[in-house]
Amino acid sequence: MAGIFITGTDTGVGKTLVSCALARGLRGAGIDVGVMKPIETGVPQQGPEDARALIRAAGVEDALDLVCPFQYPMPAAPEASAAEVGRPVSVDAIAAAYATLAARHDFVLVEGAGGLLVPIDSETTMASLAERLDLSVLIVARAALGTINHTLLTLEACASRALDVVGVVVSHCGGPLSDADAHNLEILKRALGEHWIGEIAPLAHPDEVDPRDAGLDVVLQLAHRIAARND
Repeated sequence: MAGIFITGTDTGVGKTLVSCALARGLRGAGIDVGVMKPIETGVPQQGPEDARALIRAAGVEDALDLVCPFQYPMPAAPEASAAEVGRPVSVDAIAAAYATLAARHDFVLVEGAGGLLVPIDSETTMASLAERLDLSVLIVARAALGTINHTLLTLEACASRALDVVGVVVSHCGGPLSDADAHNLEILKRALGEHWIGEIAPLAHPDEVDPRDAGLDVVLQLAHRIAARND
């Protein structure tokens, strides 16, 4: 499968910001990129905002229900949101939608909901979905206090499931850091080593994000390797 699975160390860490920046960057590099937000919760009446942002960033004409097949109004973990309306998530349906998008596009960005171990149902997590789709994982981490523990635990979860990690992008989604948080982040950067592939500073508008700050160079290398292998 040609694509990556974008997960977070928590909810609200900037996954959509990173995903949209990568979509714009891949598109700018001449790659036909597709996008997918398999499950979106907290969906307002006007529809799934994250999925629509991804569609705009990629410039695709794929149907919204294909990009985001499961949409729920309650802002909670997918298992809870699905139970609230009595409509469980079907991983088979997600896999079928992904296969359709993968057949249309050279590379597909799949954005998860919340963190890697967020439950989709009683037996399935976001990690399970990444495994099912056979995708490498890109981790988006927050810059503020707590990020060392959250990020390293997410890496351990990937390792225990033999999930390949593309790298970690740190997002300053909470605004400017205090001096303490900045020193804390330097420790994480040293701990990650080559896993650190990008950092997004506080910004007024998502379209201002430089795709290279979202790890574009590493993702492009992966896309080119996959293309060469498939040829």
